[in-house]
Amino acid sequence: MSEGRQYLEAKAEEDRIEFFFAMFVDMHGKPCAKLVPASAMDVLMEGAGFAGFAAGPMWQTPADPDMIAVPDPTSYVKIPWRPGLAVVMCDINVDGKPWPYTPRLILRRQLARMADQGLSFKVGVEAEYFLVRRTAAGGIEVADPLDTAAFPCYDAKGLYRMYDHLSTVSRHMNELGFSNYANDHEDANGQFEQNFTYDDALVTADRTVFFRYMVHNLAHDAGMAATFMAKPFANLTGNGLHTNVSLWEGDRPLFELGAGDARGLGLSPTAYHFIAGLMDHATNFAAVTCPTVNSYKRIGVAAPNSGATWAPAYVAYGGNNRSQMFRVSDGTRVECRVVDGSANPYLAFTVLAAAGMDGIARQLDPGQPNVANLFDLDPAAVAALGIESMPATLLHAADNLARDPVLREALGTGPNGDYVDYFCQVKSDEFRAWHSAVSDWEVDRYLTLM
Repeated sequence: MSEGRQYLEAKAEEDRIEFFFAMFVDMHGKPCAKLVPASAMDVLMEGAGFAGFAAGPMWQTPADPDMIAVPDPTSYVKIPWRPGLAVVMCDINVDGKPWPYTPRLILRRQLARMADQGLSFKVGVEAEYFLVRRTAAGGIEVADPLDTAAFPCYDAKGLYRMYDHLSTVSRHMNELGFSNYANDHEDANGQFEQNFTYDDALVTADRTVFFRYMVHNLAHDAGMAATFMAKPFANLTGNGLHTNVSLWEGDRPLFELGAGDARGLGLSPTAYHFIAGLMDHATNFAAVTCPTVNSYKRIGVAAPNSGATWAPAYVAYGGNNRSQMFRVSDGTRVECRVVDGSANPYLAFTVLAAAGMDGIARQLDPGQPNVANLFDLDPAAVAALGIESMPATLLHAADNLARDPVLREALGTGPNGDYVDYFCQVKSDEFRAWHSAVSDWEVDRYLTLM
């Protein structure tokens, strides 16, 4: 009997688990699962079968063999609000071989390449989301009708009114070992953020998927809906997935230097090379970190009601300055603020790691930290500083990604071709489907203009 099976059987007995969700995510980060009885452990361990074409973009056709979801026992997590049910994240096999277009396996490959150099990649995320309700007209509105303050960030009253939801999520995270350390009302009406401790990139990616799943279900049970959509309201701040990254060699952090940093951020030369790699590839990996047409309404737009967009439009780095894309609040990590709430964490962490490692390999220099408030500068002033702007649309970003050989290699290849080409085709089709729809804005602006 395998150690993995023994572990799952022991956890099932300890936690009184009757059913498992054998879960994976598609390109979009959508969780897919089969419900497998704990009594059918043979089926679970051999892998649950899925028709890949039906699951989502996994680069399969109706003629392809089943995808077999093979559980990773180390990802086991019980569902605290549903006794008797647990989730185990899975890697996909097809015809007995790992399916290279599986987002979780793509991240695994990138981490394995880093491990071959004796390095590990640790990630912490700050997941923002809105709590909303559907209106009678079919739209959405903030779930709390009293959450109307002009400056709602950190609002104690709004935080209290959602205490039941937030405290339940917090207790569940702590019960599961995620170590929730802060929960706050964010910058928009109806928007919240709940934080958990950083860990190895694969662990954090698994936890991010589960966190979203948990928040969605608990909100639904309370008569609300949760959305991690990048920009659900035109007049309010969007949802980020601020991603804090660090590089390690065993137990030794490689980004920290301290007082010896002449640029004043407490970072090592390795960290600056990593930042330079992030900057060099930022307009290309945007298609992955900002992966929907809606994402580009979060970045590079006018400030919402609160007075600041908080979403970076320009490729720059600096210290404890939230107008920068790459922020260094202390000398232990680098915060990437461009990743938004719709990003697939496995794919996003892959491209960030690959971009940073390329910066190290090429010994790139990011230049001096930017100290300006980039939200206050007009585009011409930013361009005069030599600072690059982010792509205007998902289509622009996909075109950039397709031309990046470093990210192409990181995302991998397989029997159907390079994952980048498939990803960019899916995203280009998504853009064109959106672009072909006629919006109310167009009708209002053009109907009788001419």
